[in-house]
Amino acid sequence: MQLAIIVGSIVGVLILLILVAVILSYGKLWFQAFMSGADVSLMSLVGMGFRQVRPTVIVTAKIMAAQAGLNINRKQGISTQRLEAHYLAGGDVMRVINAIIAAERAGIDLDFDRAAAIDLAGRDVLDAVKTSVYPKVIDCPDPQRSGKNFLSAIAKDGVELKIRARVTVRTNLEQLIGGATEETIIARVGESIISSIGSSEKHGHVLENPDRISKAVLERGLDAHTAFEIVSIDIADIDVGENIGARLQADQAEADTRVARAHAEGRRAEAIAQEQENKATVAKNRAQLVMAEANVPKAMAEAFRQGNLNVNNNSK
Repeated sequence: MQLAIIVGSIVGVLILLILVAVILSYGKLWFQAFMSGADVSLMSLVGMGFRQVRPTVIVTAKIMAAQAGLNINRKQGISTQRLEAHYLAGGDVMRVINAIIAAERAGIDLDFDRAAAIDLAGRDVLDAVKTSVYPKVIDCPDPQRSGKNFLSAIAKDGVELKIRARVTVRTNLEQLIGGATEETIIARVGESIISSIGSSEKHGHVLENPDRISKAVLERGLDAHTAFEIVSIDIADIDVGENIGARLQADQAEADTRVARAHAEGRRAEAIAQEQENKATVAKNRAQLVMAEANVPKAMAEAFRQGNLNVNNNSK
């Protein structure tokens, strides 16, 4: 009987010591959560220690969500278990909660599951929400990405125009996961501006009304399948470059002149060669004539010896 009492006493002391250790380790956090209405149990805090989850992060996030009026219901809301799961998956719990609170204040529909998915996809969910509220401006082209300070486009009259555009975009949270990034927006806008200027009859038309180019580009729906929505496209600067068409025509004329000279030189060489051949033919004919004339006396002498040549008969 005494042994049972002693064992019970030892077990009670151990339990008491464990409770004291738990209270000393997590009592402050639990009390802070309890006073804030964050609905975090003491056993959950103990379990976080075994699961290698930082309780401070979870409790702080839960308190922020509760104080912001977000749904922290254990079944449908931002529960402690869902926050732990996102933490263990490598997500940034605090950034997700801050993004949800910012979206709630701005009237943007963003639930915890979508915010967590955006965060785990490697996107900055808080920056995405801020960009949805306050659109940002992207330079086209971006010197830091491409090393170019302007776009080069050529109108139909051959005159080069150097253009810098500024694209105002805001985040499209619906397409943030899997949507194309800023580089795609810059590439599409740059290509469309160059194409629009290339279809202009004269560069003066573009200089007179640059808004015509920006409106035409904006109407093409360049933000399709991207993580952004294009708000506006503005031509920030436009300068006249070289007259590429005139230079190309001059180069073509020079090339044509060289070709014509080469053909003329070829015909001259052929004429000279033909002249030399004619001279050689005349010389050959003269030589044959001389040889023929040399054979006449021989033929007359041979005819005289054979009696075929009768001088008297011919004289009568």
